[in-house]
Amino acid sequence: MSSDPSRDAPAAPAGACRVVRADRGAVLVVPADAPEAQAHRVPLDRDGLVPTGDGVRVPPTVGDVVDVAPGHDGAPPHVTLLHERRTALVRDTAGRTSLAQVMAANIDVVLVVEHLDPDPEPGRVERLLTLAWRSGATPVVVLTKADLVPDPAGMAAEIAGAALGVDVHVVSVPDGTGLDPLRALLAPGVTLVAVGPSGAGKSTLVNALAGREVMATGERRADGRGRHTTTHRELVPLGGGALLIDTPGIRGVGRVADEDALDATFADVVELAARCRFRDCAHAAEPGCAVRAAIESGELPQRRYDSWLRLAREAAWQARRSDARLAAEERARWRRETRAYHRDARPRA
Repeated sequence: MSSDPSRDAPAAPAGACRVVRADRGAVLVVPADAPEAQAHRVPLDRDGLVPTGDGVRVPPTVGDVVDVAPGHDGAPPHVTLLHERRTALVRDTAGRTSLAQVMAANIDVVLVVEHLDPDPEPGRVERLLTLAWRSGATPVVVLTKADLVPDPAGMAAEIAGAALGVDVHVVSVPDGTGLDPLRALLAPGVTLVAVGPSGAGKSTLVNALAGREVMATGERRADGRGRHTTTHRELVPLGGGALLIDTPGIRGVGRVADEDALDATFADVVELAARCRFRDCAHAAEPGCAVRAAIESGELPQRRYDSWLRLAREAAWQARRSDARLAAEERARWRRETRAYHRDARPRA
């Protein structure tokens, strides 16, 4: 019998693999066609980046599909290519850089998880829905801890007003209520991601959908809020071929909006704005403003208009910042090509 137990362990998969978890310097992967197989660690290059089909090197994230080449002569396997992402859950950094962070890739459904106790925050739901619409996946709102409030249906109706065109499900995991519509989403090959604040019960929800404890959960704090338990993003098989990515609680998600995602989240405001007399209406004191008229009549809540305005300003700011970054990258490219041209044209001694 071999004295080296690693020689008896199955070899790391080769070919197309799905990233289960991305850490600094390495990824955990499973075969793309066998998501419930044992995950294996594959080291990354020193810069922690992986080449895409067009040659750009980017950091991998959970849910990515990558090509893994086997190692030879004692060398470890390595990642050779990152496949194009069908969808991507992206949040922009809050710092000076205009680069964005991809939180999860190749997802089909985004579960926006919000607690009913403490009271839910419609503005946060709108922000996370904008994040979800931007990803290209289908958003679904899940309201947890329904067993802790006297009128979950009434609270859900308020949130539904902030989640137009999106299914809203009220869930109590201890009672087992409201889970069947979510289980119906777990079709083979479907990848879901759960996003929401710390203490919203995302890990408890994942465990309920998986039918077993796959994520650690925490006790409620003295102030009634849940404790933050998830510290990383990880792809979890739920059985039946469905997969779910749990994410750490999001305190701030940077600037999440782009124009299309914003229009999807605030379709009612967009429809009202289209009725304004002037195309460039600022919805302040202009005559014939349908938005102001809807606010004054109570048709459009002032809170929802303020939320739309805040995210619209963020989207415009982020677009300007991104354009500046792209312009800088283009100038740098031309400088490199010009230097290369002069270097090649220089007479050789």
